[in-house]
Amino acid sequence: MKNFIIMAILAAVVVMSLGCLSAPEKEEDVSTEIKEENVSAQEKMASKISTLHIGYQPSTHQIAEMVAYEKGWWAEDLLPFGITDIKEYEFPTGVPEMQAMVAGELDIAYVGSAPPISAISAGLPAKIVAAVNINGSNLVLRPGLAYNGPATLTGLSIGTFPPGSIQDTVMKKWLMENGVDASKVDIKAMDPGPAISALSAGKIDGAFLPHPAPSIIELKGKGIEAVASGEMWPNHACCCLVVTDKLIKEQPELVEQIIKTHIKATDYINAHPDEAAQIYAKKTKANLTEIEHSIENWDGKWVSDPNIQIPSTVEFARVDYEMKYTQRELTEKDLFDTSLYERAKGAQES
Repeated sequence: MKNFIIMAILAAVVVMSLGCLSAPEKEEDVSTEIKEENVSAQEKMASKISTLHIGYQPSTHQIAEMVAYEKGWWAEDLLPFGITDIKEYEFPTGVPEMQAMVAGELDIAYVGSAPPISAISAGLPAKIVAAVNINGSNLVLRPGLAYNGPATLTGLSIGTFPPGSIQDTVMKKWLMENGVDASKVDIKAMDPGPAISALSAGKIDGAFLPHPAPSIIELKGKGIEAVASGEMWPNHACCCLVVTDKLIKEQPELVEQIIKTHIKATDYINAHPDEAAQIYAKKTKANLTEIEHSIENWDGKWVSDPNIQIPSTVEFARVDYEMKYTQRELTEKDLFDTSLYERAKGAQES
């Protein structure tokens, strides 16, 4: 009987010992899971940005970006998403702006809808998530030069944005559709500043530029507005808001708020164009009278819904492919992501 009791006690001790030996294994498993969760959390935190890098151009087309910055809306609205600093970068045209985005220097860009076509075609992982404006450029000819339709430009020298830009694409498409050989027009790639200077000095016959440049030229008596871009191509897409795929994938809630802020700024400038002119003039050190004249007389419209721009942007992609600006013809799916705009707009309306 004693032997039986001793054996029973030893068996119990062995079982308890096994139980004690198995416990650390379970603790190690739990510890591994916790470590993996911590690593995952750290990776997510590491992927989040604290500084938002914004590209824009000094054009009245993009006043929404300037209003959002000057009124502190970018800083205020994006702070809950971990954004503690807003850095702006000004570009003369869309081509160098897209080059900066390709180099990873920009998170979002206010830019014409044509330059992203070339950049995305070449491999830039980004999407158009909102519209900024439609129309808004003018062909201005030197004083004394009568305009009698598109054929007037044959043999003339015209300064405009570089190949692949909105202005270059719109003008060449317009010339071709009106039976004018674009190669018979001396189209010179120029930023607004050099184009205004060249026209003022009589070195070119005209310029096709976004506002406020046409109004500046006209008020200085250096040219006369001949035709608006909306006449060349009614309701064509112009500037848009482009966001990197990385930001869309890693921080969709942040991108949604960026779009909400953009919508707020767009609605504001449509309701307060005089204040928008003042903000633009102050930020760019421009002449307020010229900016007010531009806003009163341009044929453009500030918008935010990307769906408005899809048809003409896809047409831009077709034309750019035909002109061999791109290696392949991009589709709506290649260029747009409207889902976050729909969510942002729905949240504002609810």
